[in-house]
Amino acid sequence: MAERLPLDVQTLYAELIEHLTALEAQRTLGSLRGTFVAKEVKGRRYAYLQYSVAGAKKQAYLGPYDETIERLAKRYLAERDEARAEHADVERLCAMLRRGGAIPTDPSAARVLEALAHSGVFRLGGMLVGTHAFAVLGNVLGVHWDRAALRTQDIDLAAAADAVALAMPDSGAADIPLALERLKMGFLPVPPFNPRDPSTSFRVRKSLLRVDLLTPARGQDASGGGAVFLPQWNAAATPLRYLDYLLEEPVRAAIVGHTGVLVNAPAPARLALHKLLTASERDAGHAAKAEKDLAQAGQLIRVLAADRRGDLELAWEALAPRPGAAKRLQASVGRLRGLDPEGHAALAEALPLK
Repeated sequence: MAERLPLDVQTLYAELIEHLTALEAQRTLGSLRGTFVAKEVKGRRYAYLQYSVAGAKKQAYLGPYDETIERLAKRYLAERDEARAEHADVERLCAMLRRGGAIPTDPSAARVLEALAHSGVFRLGGMLVGTHAFAVLGNVLGVHWDRAALRTQDIDLAAAADAVALAMPDSGAADIPLALERLKMGFLPVPPFNPRDPSTSFRVRKSLLRVDLLTPARGQDASGGGAVFLPQWNAAATPLRYLDYLLEEPVRAAIVGHTGVLVNAPAPARLALHKLLTASERDAGHAAKAEKDLAQAGQLIRVLAADRRGDLELAWEALAPRPGAAKRLQASVGRLRGLDPEGHAALAEALPLK
């Protein structure tokens, strides 16, 4: 059963998202961890900003070293001090949230998500889905989920092949394979079933930690076809049916680790209904995962039916016209009755289901 987080913890979480949103909006020179360096070429001094991104050192050419560069250096140092103070505030908020009962992200997954966020995954339209999304949405809704429904080592990320970057301050792709390699955690591509297909997953050897990349299926094929290359990630993703339904309505959320990381997550009501759809798609060999999908859907539905019933109605209105969606949802509703009678009753009362 979901437990309500204290009001002060809910307030702290809202404050965390505000801090992270402000930091993301700023992204000035001060947010880069680096220093000014000068190089002498043929008797003239030239200035560079040397900084680190995902563990790799880079240098940005600034121009001849003159009074303008000196003023820029002073501004950089001032903004860097301000950014350092803001990051310290974020770490303090996360510590208070963990102590207050907010749902934390385990250190390994938090480290991976922080690196991927810094590489631009979420600025380029990426969305956190799966159990980690379910966890952060608990904090968004002000509840702490049943711990059994939070167990996972899989990090599921989704994006459309034609995703458009919004307010992107820099250019280029969020190179996921390179970002994972720079973490030096031992991530390797998971060999696909068809050796002619590119890998859509990365896993740490001798560990359950895994990153799975997903994208909406094209057409009505149940399998979604073969892997789809996402240029913004420089990686391939597995197509899944109805995933576009989640991507259409992202919400801003934050993972709570040693520090906070701003992510895109699905709208809670859409995730609840999508979990029911996903459970209906799983075969007998994935019965445990189907039961987990239903358990998470039930918890979401109970909270939403009590606090945000209109969200469920809007999510249903957006889903119902999609071919085959209502029939598949109905198949899981019957299974939900046996697993979570309270969740089933809340859904039946909120939506016009048979």
